[in-house]
Amino acid sequence: MTKLELTILMPCLNEAETLARCVSKAKAFLVGHHIAGEVLIADNGSSDGSQDIAREAGARVVQVDEKGYGAALRGGIEHAKGVYVIMGDADDSYDFSNLMPFVEKLRDGFDLVMGNRFKGGIDKGAMPFSHRYLGNPVLTLIGKVFFHNHNCGDFHCGLRGFNRQRVLDLELQTTGMEFATEMVMKATLYRLKTCEVPTTLSPDGRSRPPHLRTWRDGWRHLRFMLLYCPSWLFLLPGVFFSIAGLVTFISLATGPKIIFGIGFDIHTMLYGAFSLLVGLQILFSFLVAKSYAVGEKLMPPDRWSGILFYRGILEWSAVFGVVAFLTGFMLSVGAVTGWGRAGFSSLDPAKMMRQVIPAGCLMAMGIQVFFHGFLLGITQLGCGKDAGR
Repeated sequence: MTKLELTILMPCLNEAETLARCVSKAKAFLVGHHIAGEVLIADNGSSDGSQDIAREAGARVVQVDEKGYGAALRGGIEHAKGVYVIMGDADDSYDFSNLMPFVEKLRDGFDLVMGNRFKGGIDKGAMPFSHRYLGNPVLTLIGKVFFHNHNCGDFHCGLRGFNRQRVLDLELQTTGMEFATEMVMKATLYRLKTCEVPTTLSPDGRSRPPHLRTWRDGWRHLRFMLLYCPSWLFLLPGVFFSIAGLVTFISLATGPKIIFGIGFDIHTMLYGAFSLLVGLQILFSFLVAKSYAVGEKLMPPDRWSGILFYRGILEWSAVFGVVAFLTGFMLSVGAVTGWGRAGFSSLDPAKMMRQVIPAGCLMAMGIQVFFHGFLLGITQLGCGKDAGR
């Protein structure tokens, strides 16, 4: 493959109304700035003649059969001849004649250069109110909090440039609109050098509605961010429920308590046990999700990996699980024995429940730990078991 400096990549699905203008602007940019490059159209099954329009305008066209925005871009990136790629929608909303800020940052060694429409300017009617003041700011804020990315103020800007090989190395997976989010998240997780430059957004030139579906695609972006951040999805809720349950459980183990004039007894203790078990379940979900993600190279190893991929974690989980279960079982035997001494008649509920609740809780915890240890072992089979070493 002949190497060029820059590929200007546009995904395309029935963009006959605007495609020629976009290609002409991109070609003029390359010529005007003496950049060895190409304009590449990743067509996703257009039926309006977009392919011929692109070729007549001087672009190279590759056909991507797998459907979806992300699939089209992935196919285009794989076929690009440039060392750098600048991608943007073919609806004439982005200014392909003003790409030098991206090129300069890429030449300076940045791996990912994001456009920021909020800094560059959004023309009237170019972005719906819900996207401008709710969707994009909220999702960008969540992305910054989840992934500690402070170099991107517009997570979903469609105009961005990147080092082709560095992005290919990320092994991006998604096929839909969430592809834009995945690129930023994985670039952050794998510590690629990122920055942003101001860019403008104009009303698109199409007479038909855009492919974007506000609520569906917004939810897909949010869902994807949660799935890529198990610490927020699992770890924090798990810690909260576990601590709340443990504190409640221990506080009431010796007897009822009165707080602010409200009495708490065995019923509250029972809910504390439920909270502890739920928290433990969520924490194991975090460990399994993290182990799978690291093993499949969906995210890089971190400080948790040494624990997750410790060779003896399955054995330790099994031992702890058996000990916890047997302890709970012995407490249960003691409770039944005491009941037998009373002739299996009615007992003081408050007294007996303070023995039965810990017994049941320990047996349930033991079962959870034992089997989740084996589940963690399954996620580490094959290449996954060496991912953290």
